[in-house]
Amino acid sequence: MVLGSGRPIYSGDIMFALIAAGIAGVSGVFGHIKARDFVGQRLRYTALVEKPALGLWAGVGAMIVAAPVVAILPIVGAGTAIAIGAGVGTGVALGVKDSKEPPKLLDR
Repeated sequence: MVLGSGRPIYSGDIMFALIAAGIAGVSGVFGHIKARDFVGQRLRYTALVEKPALGLWAGVGAMIVAAPVVAILPIVGAGTAIAIGAGVGTGVALGVKDSKEPPKLLDR
């Protein structure tokens, strides 16, 4: 198989792309879980959780913070920063929902 530039695709290229996609997915899910837990438990009694765009701003902020870090790392790229931002943003948005009505099956 040949890319548009005329260079053939090697199996090493595919391997590194799959590793990068896996790292992006895992970091996005990890950011989502940690942000949801933090907002749902720690920020429950603050006025900050009543802001409607909190998830959007948290996601954009996480992406901006992650961008220089992933620019230095060799395998991951901008997609990882976007996945982290999306994960944190959705985690914060659902954490706000959890802070208003905590999950029913949480034993803490």
